[in-house]
Amino acid sequence: MTLRYYYDDAYRMSFQADVLERAEHDDQPALVLDGTYFYPTSGGQPFDLGSINGSNVVNVLVRPGDGAILHVLNKPIAAKRISAEIDWSRRFDHMQQHSGQHILSQAFLRALGAGTVSFHLGADTSTIDLDLTQMDEEGASSVERLANQIVWENRAIENRTVTRQEAMEIPMRKKPPFEGDSLRLVMIADFDVSACGGTHVARTGEVGLIKIIGWERRRNQIRAEFVCGSRALLDYRVKNQVVRNLSAVFTTGYWELESSVERQIDETSELRRQLRRCRKTLIDYQVADILNEAEGIEHDRPIVKVFTDVTTKELRIIANQLIAEKQIVSLLASVGDKTSLVFARNEDSWGDMNALIKDAFILLGSGSGGGSPTFAQGSCDVKEISKVNDALNTLRLQL
Repeated sequence: MTLRYYYDDAYRMSFQADVLERAEHDDQPALVLDGTYFYPTSGGQPFDLGSINGSNVVNVLVRPGDGAILHVLNKPIAAKRISAEIDWSRRFDHMQQHSGQHILSQAFLRALGAGTVSFHLGADTSTIDLDLTQMDEEGASSVERLANQIVWENRAIENRTVTRQEAMEIPMRKKPPFEGDSLRLVMIADFDVSACGGTHVARTGEVGLIKIIGWERRRNQIRAEFVCGSRALLDYRVKNQVVRNLSAVFTTGYWELESSVERQIDETSELRRQLRRCRKTLIDYQVADILNEAEGIEHDRPIVKVFTDVTTKELRIIANQLIAEKQIVSLLASVGDKTSLVFARNEDSWGDMNALIKDAFILLGSGSGGGSPTFAQGSCDVKEISKVNDALNTLRLQL
């Protein structure tokens, strides 16, 4: 069994130890030390990073079966006595987030009566799953105020290992299943007592700031997302820059941004409605022009038309209007970033549109799509209008 020194001193950044065993994990070399300050993944908290004798520590985990801690390395080490360095920025970040979670969980319990079901410390944000079915802004704000009040009071955070009997007598936020003869408690002065094996700061002030950045309902629970300390600062910096950029775009103060955005949305919606009306009118004119041009076309002779400013949806509308007006076959295309094809006929006309569009893809050298004997559509990457027009006219002569 590896001695877990991080239980007693989470601030240690370097140490020496003896190698007890050399092993492998996922085809990478690993060491078992007689004692370590590296925290292994457990309890919702990720592992520490760092180096051992110049080799990078890429993973730290508890080996199933014997509980030994594996230090997985990027290259093997032959020495029996090693010197290790812990990535302090990552360690302290995890200490801030995990300590903040303890404070936040107790704040949720006191302010909303919501117990913590689980906790996950992520790379950018952390989450707490709560036995709560709904939460609003007022509730989240009350939790956030209480949590940060505890931070500002800079209360002591102590670690204490107790016996099974002592644990039964100590009021805890949540009593865990008891395994072994002792239990490690993390105690925030006059506020929270929890069983935990993670790394924590010595005083609540080191958490810096606790910010709830969002929440969502997941089945019968609420998942709250939060950041603490340096992550909260980064979150504020990024969002503040977004607000400043938007303020510059709308040439207004941040306090007027919401109304400016709402006004812009309303104006954009109205412009879209106007554009749809104009496009509908344009389509009606285009259909009328095509039908006028088709007056002299023989019965059942296909109409070929290549557009450059029509969407695929509009192309379908034009095709349906054409075959509704006259007993004709319409071979339509719209050339843009890609070429869309729509072939259509009414029930009284003849020709297999599905087979015809397959022939079009052969002539154009690429494409995909299909449909029925009366209606087919597809697209290809050809962008030359003349090539598309030649292909459609070739098909037209085949009917």
